[in-house]
Amino acid sequence: MFDLIIRNGTILDGTGRARFIGDVAVLDGLLMQVGGTVHESAVREIDATGLVVTPGFVDTHTHFDGQITWDDLLEPSASHGVTTIVAGNCGVGFAPVLPERREQLVQLMEGVEDIPGVAMTEGMTWDWVTFPEYLDALEKRSWSMDVGTQITHGALRVWVMGDRAIGDTTATAEEVDAMAALVAEAVHAGALGFSTSRTFSHRAPDGNFVPGTFATADELWPIAAAASGAGRVVFQLAPLGTTSQDPEEVLKELDWMRRLSLEFGITVSPVLAQIPTNPGLYREVLDGALAARADGAVVIPQVSAKSQGLLLGLTTSHAFMRRPSYVALATTHAGDLEALVTELRRPEVRAAILAEEDLPLSGELFEGIAAFAQNAAAIIFPITNQVEAEPLPEHSVAGIAALRGVSPLEVMYDLMLEQDGRALLMAAINNYADCSLDGVHDMLTHPASVIGLSDAGAHCGLLVDASMPTMLLTHWVRDRTRGPRITLEAAVRMQTSETADLYGLGDRGRLIAGYRADINIIDMDRLRLLPPEVRYDLPAGSRRLVQEAEGYRATIVAGIVTREHDTDTGARPGRLLRGAR
Repeated sequence: MFDLIIRNGTILDGTGRARFIGDVAVLDGLLMQVGGTVHESAVREIDATGLVVTPGFVDTHTHFDGQITWDDLLEPSASHGVTTIVAGNCGVGFAPVLPERREQLVQLMEGVEDIPGVAMTEGMTWDWVTFPEYLDALEKRSWSMDVGTQITHGALRVWVMGDRAIGDTTATAEEVDAMAALVAEAVHAGALGFSTSRTFSHRAPDGNFVPGTFATADELWPIAAAASGAGRVVFQLAPLGTTSQDPEEVLKELDWMRRLSLEFGITVSPVLAQIPTNPGLYREVLDGALAARADGAVVIPQVSAKSQGLLLGLTTSHAFMRRPSYVALATTHAGDLEALVTELRRPEVRAAILAEEDLPLSGELFEGIAAFAQNAAAIIFPITNQVEAEPLPEHSVAGIAALRGVSPLEVMYDLMLEQDGRALLMAAINNYADCSLDGVHDMLTHPASVIGLSDAGAHCGLLVDASMPTMLLTHWVRDRTRGPRITLEAAVRMQTSETADLYGLGDRGRLIAGYRADINIIDMDRLRLLPPEVRYDLPAGSRRLVQEAEGYRATIVAGIVTREHDTDTGARPGRLLRGAR
């Protein structure tokens, strides 16, 4: 008798081959039969007639490093069919760490990934010092999905160099040797990779660049050598030029990534986006990565499935947050959104705020968003109950203002008061050249790329791209009308076998007998993204953005149903992943 049989589903096995109808049998957390008719019985059966059956989704770019120590559900990923996550990206993490340096690592994570520092300080267990002890602490926990992680350059530098870790400092030969030894130790213990950040957009709350931003080959090469000598790992990074400061730097970065990969036989995986200052640059990078692969290097850029931007509104950040009258009202009515909205709807208050100039910058984290929003009306769009992934220019704040014959700031002000002040607007910064996702389609379908950049667990007050798995299946497979789509077979492959293979997770990502029974059962007719919303459910009541989905009949991890009819079952079969397999 099997533990579970899924009957008569439309199976997409994750390899990209054509879908087929059949049964799936599970025993002891493994797939025993995929396809055909299973004649035996099971403890439980699920009728998947008319539903899609896929492998569980593997999300390789998350920032759950702190959350995995206090939270076993791992929203917002759990509601999007994710069954395996990889944390420790972009050079920020929490191990190794001396007790007196914990707050420094919290500040780095807060500055780079917009996770409230107080939530991390209060929520994290901190029952480790070394990286192996961090993994040992995680191994005692269980979650709704499997968890793997990487050792990060920020934590390494702070451990080895102390206060010298931050800024444009050069590590000594002895310090480099110490970092390399710690990387080898971490990989032996089960780290899936090493990550670093070199983009100037990643800074600590005090404005300093994160540790490793200016690291030279004299530092990176020994680290890569140590990592490759200890096992199969990924060298993940946010390279120079990731944002718009000097986009041509990305091509220079690509050259050393190719050389590093060739020399050590290591997979290098940089993040990549379509940036507004050079919207065609991504293609040069991807073509360069493909050429490098032909030479024997393995450089695999991680790309997004959506526009990358900010969610603006009264509950996050917005254009008026630095204006004196608004600041006074927000201070008076802190924690009382209803009272604040009532005041903001008064015509005299509206007129005063619209007429005012911003207060001088004070150095607060992300306060520059106000000035950005005031000048970005052409790429800011209201979010409705029917979430629109690719809105038209006339749907932007600028387009609405032109239609109404008013200023864009007036439109922005009024829109953010809708839904009793909980309305959100999307500012599409990257991946939305000419109000189109054609560049994203090109990136997703390029043979050199892999899907990533969900940033799940991060950017709690800025964005919520953890919804990417569902968007891939809805917008790109089913709903898009403004350009080419992606087949369901390809969309499933992109976030199952391809992402699993990136990190050498060879026991998952495919529905094949003998593989792990990580499975999604999806009602494609019902599948949809719900609008993002702000919740205050992190430790210390801290804020985060969450976007859920409808249409997942079931999500199964190691043969156990963790989510059914879009609702958490409470089952926690997810465990720590140690190393590639």
